[in-house]
Amino acid sequence: MKSYASTMGAMEEGMSKTVLHSLLLSLCILAVFYTFLLGNMVFNIIERKTLEAEMQTLATKVADLELEYLALSGKVDLAFSQALGFKEIKATFATRKTLGSIKVVKNEI
Repeated sequence: MKSYASTMGAMEEGMSKTVLHSLLLSLCILAVFYTFLLGNMVFNIIERKTLEAEMQTLATKVADLELEYLALSGKVDLAFSQALGFKEIKATFATRKTLGSIKVVKNEI
């Protein structure tokens, strides 16, 4: 019985060391993973702020271009277009003749 108890005590001691090592290893792995996730979040926040600033710059440029377009489009009139060689034409449209009288029934249901 004594030999059985001593072997069980040795197994328990080795087992507790294994459990302790596995817990410490998993804690280290989780700490590295947490650091990785935290670094990614910080990097994404910085990138988002950079993109927001660039978006604001582009929006300003678009607004300036719209104002320039409106200023230039106000100068275009019939005399200016004729000076460039454009002339007004009469539009002719293709039409289809009817096949006869078609009866449309109202409230068919």
